[in-house]
Amino acid sequence: MLQIIYRMPSIVSTSSALNKYSNVQTLSSTLGALHQQRRLTLIVLGIGLGIAIILGLAIGPLHIPIKHVINILTDYINPFANYQHDFVEQQVIGSLRGPRVLLGLITGASLAVAGACFQSLFRNPLADPAVIGVSAGASTAAVFYIVLGQSVVMSLFGGVSKFGLPIAAMCGALLAVAVLYVFVNRKGGINVATLLLAGIAVNAFCSAVTGVLVFLSDDQQLRELTFWTLGSLARAQWDGVIPTFIWLCLVLAILVSLGNALNALAIGESSAFHMGVNVQRVKKILIIFGAAAVGAAVAMTGIIGFVGLVVPHIVRLMIGADNRYVLPASAIMGALLMLLADMLARMIMQPAELPIGIITSLLGAPFFLYLLSRRHFLS
Repeated sequence: MLQIIYRMPSIVSTSSALNKYSNVQTLSSTLGALHQQRRLTLIVLGIGLGIAIILGLAIGPLHIPIKHVINILTDYINPFANYQHDFVEQQVIGSLRGPRVLLGLITGASLAVAGACFQSLFRNPLADPAVIGVSAGASTAAVFYIVLGQSVVMSLFGGVSKFGLPIAAMCGALLAVAVLYVFVNRKGGINVATLLLAGIAVNAFCSAVTGVLVFLSDDQQLRELTFWTLGSLARAQWDGVIPTFIWLCLVLAILVSLGNALNALAIGESSAFHMGVNVQRVKKILIIFGAAAVGAAVAMTGIIGFVGLVVPHIVRLMIGADNRYVLPASAIMGALLMLLADMLARMIMQPAELPIGIITSLLGAPFFLYLLSRRHFLS
């Protein structure tokens, strides 16, 4: 009897160790299944994006069979392929729809990733790329160029450059970021709450300036700036799309690489600091490169709403809140949503097309209201 009592602690400890080992195994298998599910989701989204690219090249006022699209793309990729193509179809894909699809892809990815970064950084599920005034700054500069700048450029250089409007929008976005940085970084660190309040002030100021410029514009200028502020991919041309694509790919690579740092910041800045994250440096990188992504996208397409706001929430519903997966998945889904919206914009009122910003708002606003009712973001 004494021997049994003596051995009981060892039996209990052994049983406890077995239970802990079993719990660890269960947790490990659960995490493994979760990672596999997330990777599978990324693969499915990638396949969907590939299909959307093919459809984006095929659908329009001139319908091109999917087989012809694939053959033309194969010829571009493989110089040894020798397919016979219709000249008109090849010109439409090569000169019109090709740059348009590429611009929609990179713009949607940039807006969605910037939105996911800002929501995680500000720990505010209602934050989007316009929250710090970047879109407003780009829009005001573009409106200024349309109303007043074109005449100045024409008088100085004898013509209007097709790069004038994108350059003006990019400068406006960078100026908005510079103003915010000066006011927010006075004490050597970026305070998120102060940044949000400063963003509200910048948005209000830019809206007032834009209103004055709209009041001064004539009918032709009013039509042009109205179409631009609603967003469109119709101006896409290779000489403007290629530099934008390269720049935004670099910016997205930097933002996506910060997934672990964003996960740490989600716990809290103090906890992230003790985990080895340089909090102030990471916040500066996120704000600057997030603004650069939005500014470059807005400069080429105009204002396109709800992509940066809705897409990250859809992704989190699908794969959870781990930013290592949320950021790349948001890039893919943002590009997919933009291409689908562009196809709808071209199809609804053929041969005319709706501004793509109207389509994204019509799709995004009801869905976001549904998310609000289900997730209780504001409670």
